Amino acid sequence: MARREFMAGMALLMAVAPSLAQAKIAPSPYQPLLREVAQLVIPRSATSGAGEVGVGAFVLLALAHGLEGTKGVDHAAWLKSTLGAGFLAQPLPKRRAALAALDARAFAGDVSAKPWLAIKRLILLGYYTSETGGSKELQYVHVPGRWDPDLPLKPSDRAFSSDWSAVDFG
Repeated sequence: MARREFMAGMALLMAVAPSLAQAKIAPSPYQPLLREVAQLVIPRSATSGAGEVGVGAFVLLALAHGLEGTKGVDHAAWLKSTLGAGFLAQPLPKRRAALAALDARAFAGDVSAKPWLAIKRLILLGYYTSETGGSKELQYVHVPGRWDPDLPLKPSDRAFSSDWSAVDFG
């Protein structure tokens, strides 16, 4: 993702965020699917998974506004048809395998799987700009201090973040 695309996404996110808490958003038939897919992409670990923090709702909103160049294609409908209508009824190992196969196809350059790349970027953007992703999953440092090119890291250390928008999509 280019820096300009990220900044445009953040600007949209910050512009829409205040109205999300007050708006009554009509439920989408794709919400359960996107919640589950987000949860499979970033599952629960020591912190909540992406589906649990409402990233599916963020992805639907971002798709509706054409974020990540998603205008012109109904990505949620594409995802449902690609994974199959019975995707949510399948056992967890089969859902994981189906998503892994789609991921492999998309990153191998399969043009028919290209919409997955935008969906996955939106899942990552939504999660790591949420409170859980930005301040609990990442090691949040409000004022990081001086720049030090040689920080000693232990295998148990988490990645650093000083970017948290405090937006709740749940």
